[in-house]
Amino acid sequence: MKLVAVTSCPTGIAHSQMAAENLEQTAEELGHDISVEVQGAMGAENELSEADIDAADAAIIASDTSVSQDRFEGVPLIDGTVKDAVNDAEGMIADALEAADGDAPTAEPEADSSETTAGADQQRRRGGDRSKSLVARLKRLFS
Repeated sequence: MKLVAVTSCPTGIAHSQMAAENLEQTAEELGHDISVEVQGAMGAENELSEADIDAADAAIIASDTSVSQDRFEGVPLIDGTVKDAVNDAEGMIADALEAADGDAPTAEPEADSSETTAGADQQRRRGGDRSKSLVARLKRLFS
């Protein structure tokens, strides 16, 4: 099966690269073709062409930043975090294969930023346990 993916993190130095490499290696081990675009502070590497996306059976977005989904219109799309791709690339690929079989919605163009913001509230929260964050630990330290 032919897959495309985009990995993206705010700096794009290490985590998005690790996620891309893990997706590539796992897809190869499972016998699938994959093209992975890596986005970061320095721009995009291995940018996916329109032909790559049109030929894809499914798309994976593993991102901790905003990635435009407009260009994936009509392609079954799996959305996750960079951590998902680093820790469970096989699961993401399995989800993409399931989506390619028609069990998941295809990407639709984003209407406007107000609807996008409302949709972001429905996405699962990223960043882990907030009680373990630096701010929470500092509050406990000074209270």
